[in-house]
Amino acid sequence: MSEQPAPSPSHSIPAQRPTDERIRRGFEYVLFNSRWLLAPFYVGLVVALAVLLLKFVRMLGEFILHAPGAKSSETILDALSLIDVTLVGNLILIVVFSGYENFVSRIDTSGNPNWPIWITKIDFAGLKQKLLASIVAISAIHVLEAFLNIDANFDATKMTWLVAVHLVFVISALLLAMSDRWSGDHGNGE
Repeated sequence: MSEQPAPSPSHSIPAQRPTDERIRRGFEYVLFNSRWLLAPFYVGLVVALAVLLLKFVRMLGEFILHAPGAKSSETILDALSLIDVTLVGNLILIVVFSGYENFVSRIDTSGNPNWPIWITKIDFAGLKQKLLASIVAISAIHVLEAFLNIDANFDATKMTWLVAVHLVFVISALLLAMSDRWSGDHGNGE
C-alpha cells in the first residue's frame, strides 16, 4: 500500500477571490470606524458635567447663605453634599477622557504641557478601578450623611440597606482589584 502525498497548502485552502477580500476589508473598515459613534456620548457627558456645575453653583450659594445660622452637623451635611457632586463630576471626567482615549482615538497631549499626565495613562483596568473607587466614595458619603442625620428621621430598614449596598460596592471594588492584580501577575509569567 503506497502512501499518497499530502495535498499542498495551495490545494487545501481555496484562494480568496478579490471580491471576497474587498467585502471583508470593507466590513472591517465599517467595524473599526464605528468607534466614532461613541464620540457623541462623550459630548453628552460633557454637557452633563456642565449641568452638574450649575447644580453645584446653586448648592454652593445655598450653603453660603445657610451656613451662618446652621448647626455644625447641618454644615457638615451640606459640605458632604458639595463633595458628593464634586466626586460625580470627577467620575464623569474620568469616563470622558479615558473612554475617548481607550475606545475612540488617542489624545495628543504633546502640545499641552499643562494637561494632567493621567489623561493618556488610564487603561481599561484602571478605568474600572477608578470608577468603582469613585462609586464607593459616593456611597460612603451617602452612608455618612445618613448617620449624621440619624436624629432627624431614623429608619432602621433604610440604614441597613444603605450600609448593605455600600458593603456590596466595597467588596466589588476589592474583588475587581484582586482580579486585575491576579490577571496582571499571570500575564507577567510570575
